[in-house]
Formats: sequence, structure tokens, C-alpha cells
Amino acid sequence: MTTASDTPQNLGLGTGIAALHGKWGWIVALGVVYLIAGFIALGSVVMATVASVLIVGVMMIVAGVTEVIGAFQMKSWGKFLIWALLGVLYVIAGFLTFENPLFAAVLLTLFLGASLIASGAIRLFLAFSMKRESPWVWVALSAVITLLLGLLILARWPVNSVYILGLFLGIDLIMAGAGWVSLGFSLRHRH
Repeated sequence: MTTASDTPQNLGLGTGIAALHGKWGWIVALGVVYLIAGFIALGSVVMATVASVLIVGVMMIVAGVTEVIGAFQMKSWGKFLIWALLGVLYVIAGFLTFENPLFAAVLLTLFLGASLIASGAIRLFLAFSMKRESPWVWVALSAVITLLLGLLILARWPVNSVYILGLFLGIDLIMAGAGWVSLGFSLRHRH
């Protein structure tokens, strides 16, 4: 007779880690693939920028088609028209991204810089509203770094638009790869 504690939801983290132990080699291999892709992206940041913009374009088209399909689930004509219009606009924006990926990179870089500034400002506000016993200094430091990064991006915008997204992609892939390799090797040494 099985009990509620025997169900897969209740097996716990230890069981999940034990299951991954035998797959440590695959996890390391995934990390190496990420690392290689990251260094390739850093070797050609302009091409990595174009690739990341094209991926955003594909996601916009898929989201737009999904919105249009979702519009047919609406009960009223007003809601149907709004959802369908939003979906069509997403699809058009996705195709415009394919038409001119460098212009799309300019817009995405502007959005990235503005988002980093907004995020840094909000985190800085939150850091100074935290209790002094909490690690508010680390939150404030993170906020300042994010704010400065956003300001640096906008200070060189639109010139940096041809490489900044590719640079971020390369760094992200390398960091993710290092994390996967580290996880794989720690699973190998775990008993």
C-alpha cells in the first residue's frame, strides 16, 4: 500500500540529486557546450547580437500567432478585436525584426539600458528602506552596479547597439556553462 509520502512530489531534494548523480557527465557536457557557445558569441559579438535579435523576432511571431488563436476564445467582439489586433501587431513586429535586425537591436538596446536604470533605481530605494540588520549593503551595491551599467549602455547608445546584446549573450552563456560544469563535477564527487 502506498502512502502520500511515497508520491513523486514528496520524495525530496536528496532523491532528485541522487537521480542526477549518474548523469553528471551529461551535465558537464552541457556546460562545455554552453561555454563554447559563449566564447563563440564573444568572438563575434555583432553576429551574436543579430542572432539574439532574430530569436526575439521568432518569439514575437509565435506570441502573436498565439494571441490571434486566443482571440477566438473571447466571447465578445470587442475583446476578440483587441486580442486579434495585439496578435497581428506582434507578428508584424516579429517580421520587421527579420527585415532590419540592426534597427531592432538599437531598440532592444535602448530598452535594456532603460530597464537596467529603472531596476537599479528601484533596488536602491529598496536597499535604503531595509532594516539595518539585513544585508542592505549588498542590495545597495547590486543596485548601484545595475544603475551604472544601464547608464553606460545609454551613454553609448545607439553606437553600442551592434555589440551590446551579443556581449550580454556571450557572458550569459559562459556563466551558465560554468554553472553547469560546476554542478556536474559536484554531483560526481557526491556520494
